[in-house]
Amino acid sequence: MSRTTTDLLYLVTIVTFILALRFLSRPDKARWGNRIGAVGMLLAIAVTFAQNEVVSYWEIAVGMVIGGGFGAVAARRVKMTAMPQMVALFNGVGGGAAALVSWAEFHNRVPAQGNLKLDISIAIMLSALIGSISFAGSMIAFAKLQELIKGRPITYPCQKFANLALLAACVVIGVTLVAGVQDEWLLWAVIAGSALFGVLFVLPIGGADMPVVISLLNAFTGLAVAVGGFELENNVLIVSGMLVGASGTFLTMLMGRAMNRSIANVLFGAFGQVSESAAAAAATDGGTVRSASAEDVAVMLAYAHKVVFVPGYGLAVAQAQHDVRQLADLLEAKGIEVSYAIHPVAGRMPGHMNVLLAEANVPYPQLKEMDEANPEFSRTDVAVIVGANDVVNPDARNNQGSPIYGMPILNVDDATAVVVLKRSMNPGFAGIENPLFYNPKTVMLFGDAKDSITKLIADVKSL
Repeated sequence: MSRTTTDLLYLVTIVTFILALRFLSRPDKARWGNRIGAVGMLLAIAVTFAQNEVVSYWEIAVGMVIGGGFGAVAARRVKMTAMPQMVALFNGVGGGAAALVSWAEFHNRVPAQGNLKLDISIAIMLSALIGSISFAGSMIAFAKLQELIKGRPITYPCQKFANLALLAACVVIGVTLVAGVQDEWLLWAVIAGSALFGVLFVLPIGGADMPVVISLLNAFTGLAVAVGGFELENNVLIVSGMLVGASGTFLTMLMGRAMNRSIANVLFGAFGQVSESAAAAAATDGGTVRSASAEDVAVMLAYAHKVVFVPGYGLAVAQAQHDVRQLADLLEAKGIEVSYAIHPVAGRMPGHMNVLLAEANVPYPQLKEMDEANPEFSRTDVAVIVGANDVVNPDARNNQGSPIYGMPILNVDDATAVVVLKRSMNPGFAGIENPLFYNPKTVMLFGDAKDSITKLIADVKSL
C-alpha cells in the first residue's frame, strides 16, 4: 500500500476517533460512539496489516486472535460491578504495550543504525518511562478495586522523598541514554525503575480516589502511545494518543474540581488513611438511626409529587439498576415526577453511574448532574439513596475536621424526606461516618438494594 493511501486511510481513522469521543460525551449517544470508534480501530489495524514493512503476518494474526478473543470474552462476561477494574486493567495493558514497543524499537535500531537520532532517543525514553508507570500503576489500581490488596492508603517512611528520588533516578538514566550512552541495559533500568515508581505511586492513594487515579493513568497511557507514534512515524498513533491524553487530563481536572481538591492532594494526600479519627469527628450530634420497613417507604413514594434517586456504588454491587428503572416507571405511571441525581465521582470510575443507568435504558433527560440536581432537592418529597455514601455526606459542608470538608456533594438533606437503602451502618469506601443517617428526616431501609427495591415495587403496586 502506498504512503499516500496509508495516510489518507489513517486520516479517516483519526476522524472516526474524534467523532467517537464526541458521541461518547452523551450517554444517549454513547453506543454509537463505541461503534464508530471500533470501526475506526478496525480500519487502522487493517491499514497497518497492509504495510510493506510487515515481516511476519502470522505472528500478528496470532496476537490479534489472542487479544481480540480475550477482549470479546471480557466484554461479555465481566459484570458492571467489575467494570472499573477492567478499565484499569486494559489501560495498564496499553501502557505496557507502549513500553515494550519502545524497547523493541531500541533493540532493532541501535545495532542497525548505531547511535539513534536525538528525537527518536527522546521518544523511546519517554514512551518507556511513561508507559511503565501507567502499566504498574494501573495494575495496583486494579488490585485495589478487585480487593486483592486493601483499598486504604499504604504508606511507608519517607514515602514522598523516596518516590521523588526514584523518579529522578529514572529520568537521569533516561537522559544518559539520550545523551549517547545507548546500552540496552539502561533502557531496561528505566523500564524497571519506572514500573517500581508506578507501584509506589499508587499504593498510598486511597480507594475513594481511584476514579481520579484511573483517569490520570489513562492520560499517561495516551501520552505514552502518542510518543510511541513519533518512534514509529505513525500519525494515527500520535493523534489518537494525544486525544486520549488530553481527554484523560481534562477529566482528571474536572474530577478534582468536583471533589474541591487539588490533583496534588489526591495523589499525595493519602486520603482515608486516618478513617477512625475522621469517623469519631463526624457530627452525629447524638442522633439516632431510624429504620423503616419496605411498606412504610412504599407509602412515602406512592404519595409523593417528586422523587429523586441518588445512585452509588451499592447500586452496582446489587445490580439493581433495572429494578430502580422499574420502580421509577411505576411511580411515573402514578403521575409522580422522577429524576436521578448523579455525582461526578460516584462509583469507582468516571461515569460509572451513567453507564449503569444507561444499561437500564433510563431516559437521558432524567439524569441530572450535580449542579442541575441540587436546586431541585428543596422541592423534592423523597430522595432515595441507593448505595451512595460519601457523595451525600453533609460533613463536606459542616464539619471542618472531616477529610472531605469542602467537597461539593448532592444536597439530599434539603429534601422533605430521605430514604437510604444500605446493607449496614458501615462507612463508605472513604471510611468516613455519615451524619445524614442520623438526620431526623432520614429513614434507613436495610438490606440488599435489589431485594429492597423488589419489595418496594410490590408494595407500591398494592397501594
